[in-house]
Amino acid sequence: MKNVLATIVGLIAASVTVYIFETLIGHNLFPLPEGAQAMDMEWIKNNMDKIPVGSKVFVVIAHFAGIVVGMLVAALISKKSMIPSYIVGVFMLAATVFNIILLPKELWFTLNDGILTIAGFFIGKTLAQKRITTKNV
Repeated sequence: MKNVLATIVGLIAASVTVYIFETLIGHNLFPLPEGAQAMDMEWIKNNMDKIPVGSKVFVVIAHFAGIVVGMLVAALISKKSMIPSYIVGVFMLAATVFNIILLPKELWFTLNDGILTIAGFFIGKTLAQKRITTKNV
């Protein structure tokens, strides 16, 4: 039961981290254009060119930080198994790949988002493993 809780809380921590970096920080430092509908995927898809570069950079940072924080939180709660961290990491990787495929973006964004999310997975794994008392996979 503890591993289920670790997975759920890890996913929540990852999501909250993404929200903080992407929305609270990124959109405040680099506001979306007047009339933007940030929750409407169709609007975003049709107006990617109008979204400030700084806001896109914070999306990449958010995905990186989200996966690291989520995996670490899952390990801190589980304490004995890496499985919750792996579930969080794979879910966040899948969400990033889905985002990359779903929304047309510039090549720099796609490459950085993909590479930094994969790097985030391995950094999250390393940090999580240091918190596990019995190295179960």
